[in-house]
Amino acid sequence: MAGDGGHTVGDVVAALERRYPPAWAEQWDRVGLVVGDPRAAVRRVLCVVDCVPETVAEAVEAGADLIVAHHPLLLRGVSSVAVTTYKGRAVHRLIKHDIALYVAHTNADVASPGVSDALAARLGLTDLRPLRPAVPDGPAAGGGRGIGRIGRLSRPMTLAELTALAAVALPRTTWGVRAGGAADRRIETVAVCGGAGDSYLGAAVAAGVDAYLTADLRHHPASEHLAEGGPALLDAAHWATERPWLDDVADHLRADPGLPVSVSDVDTDPWTLHANSVPTPKEPTP
Repeated sequence: MAGDGGHTVGDVVAALERRYPPAWAEQWDRVGLVVGDPRAAVRRVLCVVDCVPETVAEAVEAGADLIVAHHPLLLRGVSSVAVTTYKGRAVHRLIKHDIALYVAHTNADVASPGVSDALAARLGLTDLRPLRPAVPDGPAAGGGRGIGRIGRLSRPMTLAELTALAAVALPRTTWGVRAGGAADRRIETVAVCGGAGDSYLGAAVAAGVDAYLTADLRHHPASEHLAEGGPALLDAAHWATERPWLDDVADHLRADPGLPVSVSDVDTDPWTLHANSVPTPKEPTP
């Protein structure tokens, strides 16, 4: 990108695609420029996990000309972007305010550094390697790329201590962090995967790690995994496991000092209330 402040959407897209080539994305994914003219000027960029009404409003308020999002707004085929749907309203508002939208999703997941590197850094993990390396003959092969990361803690700790660390290290959400396994289990090696990661439970077992932190763990896969003696599990909010990556994206774009880049801290996790279960009071014995 030019250092004179004369940036265009195309300039920023080129910088992002050098780091997260679209060819690395899964075939089902929808990445790249969603809304906007590559020739349009960019004076401010806003990085978000989700393009939702709240983050679109944030972009308008901040005077951003480009949103860089992790999750696709239009992942599945649509036949209309009428304002009768929230996605249609988002597209209309983006166009009305001359805000472009760019998405880096699974191509950012497998990148090195990528989404899970940023998550691993929050826990202070070292000696990182992929949880599931990229396919050897695939477009993302080599360079330490792949889904998730495996690393070593700076010191051994119990599962209870690791859960407390994760709750502090990750962005705050109503969901918080919950864990499965013995509280005093000794943890030295940890696998992490930003976003929904229960499809990689088998990879965590095969890697022989002590614990696996991800999001969106389902009841039956998690229950069966623990019953079989697999690594301890930590389940955090989806948004919280991917928000750390935004800082890396922003730093990459800020390498050109003429481009202001902001990071959204709007919590787009859908769960907004939480209450701990309490024992039901027993009726007094007559």
